[in-house]
Amino acid sequence: MVAELIPLPHATDDGVSWRARVGVVVLQSDLTVEPELASLQVPGVGFYHARIPNDPEVTPETLTAMKDRLPDTAALLPAVFDFAAIGYACTSASTLIGEDVVAEAIHRTHPRVPVTNPVSAAIAAFTSLGATRVGIVTPYIEEVTLPVIRLFEAAGIDVPAFGSFLVSEDHVVARTTPESITQGISTVAAAATCDAFFVSCTSVPLYDHVESLEAELGRPVVSSNLALGWHLLRLAGVDDTIEGRGTLLRTGLAGES
Repeated sequence: MVAELIPLPHATDDGVSWRARVGVVVLQSDLTVEPELASLQVPGVGFYHARIPNDPEVTPETLTAMKDRLPDTAALLPAVFDFAAIGYACTSASTLIGEDVVAEAIHRTHPRVPVTNPVSAAIAAFTSLGATRVGIVTPYIEEVTLPVIRLFEAAGIDVPAFGSFLVSEDHVVARTTPESITQGISTVAAAATCDAFFVSCTSVPLYDHVESLEAELGRPVVSSNLALGWHLLRLAGVDDTIEGRGTLLRTGLAGES
């Protein structure tokens, strides 16, 4: 015989993300951005993801093909969650599709939510750091790298030197070693005087190595995921300082968004 159901008293609070819920559109092929953002462990902040179909081969054609998929993917992030900010986690596609076009696509289902992407976030980050000469390392082929460089320069940030690993497969980029990144930045640093360095692509892992890189170079190092995490938190009104993740996050998130 089944016992009788006992009605229980029930109350609610603001849940585990009591400070802010942050949405992120992640490439289907990305292995890096989700664990790196989760590692920030900001109390009361949760990152919620929707994966957008993409070709693992990174070319201008495959990147811009995501434009038409963005609205449907953003709609997988439930509007009822009342997101404080939403990011599209692809540096190169945001560059080629256009920052405003990306924001418009996400705003179709989240019209009042602040939107960012890694390249917009990086430009905001270097402006906040006062860096005007930024050396850039990318994993992309030349046809994808050059538009990123041009976008930085159009934003008023000089790029005196840049280099690329010339890798076109996203899952290969995710396995880039810390030694390769260190050598790449060091090579760019030797080519020209820079205030700071940007490692482009959300698939490139850097969170665990940024402190040692900055200690060696004596200048800030920012990756796509560091910039994206910083800007999403900033747009969400979270102004915590975060230790162990480099200059950008250590100096806090307060200020104009």
